[in-house]
Amino acid sequence: MNISTLLCTCLLLAVSTWKSCGEKSTATTAQTGKWISLFNGKNLDGWDVKIAGFDLNDNYKNNFRVEDGLLKVRYDGYTSFDQHYGHIFYKKPFSHYRLRVEYRFVGEQCPGGEDWALRNSGAMLHGQSAASMMKDQDFPISIEAQFLGGNGKDERHTSNLCTPGTNVVMNGKLETAHCMDSSSKTYHGDQWVTAEFLVLGDSLIQHILEGKVVMEYSKPTIGDGVVNNYDPKVKIDGKPISSGTISLQSESHPIDFRKVELMDLSGDYK
Repeated sequence: MNISTLLCTCLLLAVSTWKSCGEKSTATTAQTGKWISLFNGKNLDGWDVKIAGFDLNDNYKNNFRVEDGLLKVRYDGYTSFDQHYGHIFYKKPFSHYRLRVEYRFVGEQCPGGEDWALRNSGAMLHGQSAASMMKDQDFPISIEAQFLGGNGKDERHTSNLCTPGTNVVMNGKLETAHCMDSSSKTYHGDQWVTAEFLVLGDSLIQHILEGKVVMEYSKPTIGDGVVNNYDPKVKIDGKPISSGTISLQSESHPIDFRKVELMDLSGDYK
């Protein structure tokens, strides 16, 4: 090997090492596989509905519905929201996966919704099953990847983190705050937003927007509050969470979901 070839080889190795250590998005690009659609665009087959104050699969006032190929959350049958927080759960749990959700906020908030719930929804990750929730339970014990829409004037990040009945480790520190902002930009109006999430058991969870990691954490456990009327046999504080359900929220503001797609990576981590 001559000197020129040796120098080129060393340079390539150096660049490769720098990329693998220094690029925060490496984990997101290293995973490849087949995307599957969890939402079929026709009906709610494969999903369970749980709304606070109602039995499992009592879809109160047609809260969750499919119209024009979209999964919609609507409140036209409500006179007041009355804290009927709802979630629609994909029936199969997952542990290692990439999730991609396309959403947009539309219309006006339901009367009686909380101020903080304006243009507010989310994808719940590593959650308990819909069947294990109590009738009056407001949120599943889970990790919430929070969706927030802009109000037209203020900065309002999306793909944030909220923790109903859970804690996570971020930057080497146990975080017990309920909600933490991502580094995303603000998305105003009724535009479609594509949010992606890389979930690798309890070792890594990344929130990704436009190819950029806007939040990263690990080691989720059950703990703390901000979830009410739960079954104490389910909420075992300190228990690690490495798998669970995926659900989408109804928190009083209408929202459309155009795609809910998943790449199952569990075969790569046996």
